[in-house]
Amino acid sequence: MEKPLAFEKAYPYNCGVVVENVTKWPKVGRFSALTGKYNHGIDAKGRLTVPSQLRRELGDVCYVVRGPKEYLNVYSPEGWEKFCARFEGQSQSKAGDLMRFLFANAATCEVDGQGRILIPQELRDYAGIQKNATVVGLPDRAEIWDSERYAAAEESYFQSKTMAEIYEELGL
Repeated sequence: MEKPLAFEKAYPYNCGVVVENVTKWPKVGRFSALTGKYNHGIDAKGRLTVPSQLRRELGDVCYVVRGPKEYLNVYSPEGWEKFCARFEGQSQSKAGDLMRFLFANAATCEVDGQGRILIPQELRDYAGIQKNATVVGLPDRAEIWDSERYAAAEESYFQSKTMAEIYEELGL
């Protein structure tokens, strides 16, 4: 197994906090190694264990923000920087309110010694996460869902189309 790469960098979108010595695993091609589906409980303090496979990619600090539907997006520092950069040059009339409310409710989360992050109550409320969460890896981020909500969404999606239809529609 390859050794992780360590780097030091100050990220402009984390309120001036300098992240140092973040461990980062190499990417596979142009996609990250954020893959898989993991079910974990949320403890009484609102902490979620980040799966070790995803911790390798996310590093010691991650950014949690509301997703477009009732789930949360989780970004590595590099992914967060790219996500924030997508707002540069957007008109205030078009993206101002979204930026205001999205970034006001975003959280910088440090992974503790037991591999957990504290998800703020307002973000857990938005996603409907109370007791059990499903963490899903995607090429550019992870998502955190309420487990029941994720299971229902997945079942609904696969009832509406077959895998063959989905692959064909996407030209895969």
